This record gives sequence, structure tokens and C-alpha cells, in this order.
Amino acid sequence: MPQDLLEKPKTASLDPGAALKGYFGIMDLWGASNDEARVILGSPSESTFYAWKKGKSARPSDDTLRRIGYVAGIFKALQILYSDPSLADRWIRAPNKAFGGQPPMDRMAAGDMIDLAAVRAYLDAARAPWS
Repeated sequence: MPQDLLEKPKTASLDPGAALKGYFGIMDLWGASNDEARVILGSPSESTFYAWKKGKSARPSDDTLRRIGYVAGIFKALQILYSDPSLADRWIRAPNKAFGGQPPMDRMAAGDMIDLAAVRAYLDAARAPWS
């Protein structure tokens, strides 16, 4: 796995409200259930998750912001790889041999940050010729 994917991104300068709004927008495009979206965020309490979803709450942890960063990177990579946004959004639900035949969403929703990193690394490698 590339070293830059393992480095912790800087989260102090991020606007947490904008990050959460973008995250939930991506989850909607991908047709993620609330359970999937919550697990990808690191399984915050239900009350915290729904407060974030409504745009109300305290600043998310750095871990949560890193997870959102991975999702944003995955979304961006898909937009680069697919000229049709609907194809990019459907890719996330399609079975993929690289992930043992499971869809990338299932891999991401396994709950570990390393699962997000694996999907991101796969897409970064696929888009390398266009980077």
C-alpha cells in the first residue's frame, strides 16, 4: 500500500460541517443505508450519527474526519475514472474480484479504516495513468 495512504491527513483546518455535509451527499449518491454510513464513519452512537446527518453536533473526531477524507478521495477517483457520474456511483455496488467478489461498499462498510484505504488504493492505482 502506498505510504501516503497510511499517513494521517491534517484535519485541524477542515470545516467539519462541510465535511459531514459532503459525506452524507456522497452516501446518498451511493445509496448507502444509515447502517453502512454509520459504520464507515467509525460507528458513532446513533444519536451522534443522526445529529451529524441533520447538521447539528459537535466537531467529529480526527478519526471520523480521516474516514470522510478517504470517502471523498474514493468519490473523486471514481469521477476521474468514469465520465458518466451514474457509472461512477454504481461501481460502488458492483461485485469486484479485487475485493473477493464483494462490492466495494461492503468492503468499506466492514468498519476498519484499512478497508477504506484498500478501496482508495485500488482506485488510485486504476487512475494512475490519468494522474
